[in-house]
Formats: sequence, C-alpha cells, structure tokens
Amino acid sequence: MQKNTGIRRIILAAGYSFLGFKAALQHEAAFRQELLLSFVLIPLAFWLDVEPLQRVLMVAVLFLVMIVELLNSAIEAVVDRIGLENHELSGRAKDLGSAAVLSSLLLVAYVWGEVLWTLWIK
Repeated sequence: MQKNTGIRRIILAAGYSFLGFKAALQHEAAFRQELLLSFVLIPLAFWLDVEPLQRVLMVAVLFLVMIVELLNSAIEAVVDRIGLENHELSGRAKDLGSAAVLSSLLLVAYVWGEVLWTLWIK
C-alpha cells in the first residue's frame, strides 16, 4: 500500500480533521456547549482592557477545553466501539477522560478569575 506524502497527505489530514469537527458538532452535546461558551468568551477577551499575554491565556485555555473534549469524545467512542457491557477498565478510561475535561474547565475558571480580578482591583 502506497503512503500519501507531501501536499496530498496534508489535504487528506485536513479533510479528516474537518470530519472530526463535524462529528463532534453532530454527536457531542458537551462539545457544542463548550464551543458556545468560547463564542461568548473569546470576543469578551478581546473587548476587555487586558494585557496581550492575559488575552492569549484567556483564549488558549478555551481552546484547551475544546481539545480535551475532542480527545475525551474519541476515548468514549473507542470504548463504546469495543463493547457496551460494563467493564472496570472501560469505566476507568471514560472517567479519566471526564476528569481531564473537568480539569481543563477548572483551569478556565482560574485563568479568567485571575484576569478579571486584576481588572477589578485596578
């Protein structure tokens, strides 16, 4: 089997990425909610009078949440593909993915809280 290389590989990878985003939007309510949150908070980050580095952090942590959610959804899809019966390792994998999402959301709350606190005390 011949491997795709060069620009063809990049085009195919972009297409697969688009399909992944499409699947997340169609099948993952949590991803849609986090995307909506980002659509609200990213413009707010640019509207607020904050330092450029603060703005970068505010936006970056929102992207991090969506990245972690995509990975969590991928883990859940693979676990569900293997079998829907209860298994300790399957449950652990799903719980760990969920913990990663929660951790990223807590990071958003911390970063945004710190930045907003510095704005408020100015």
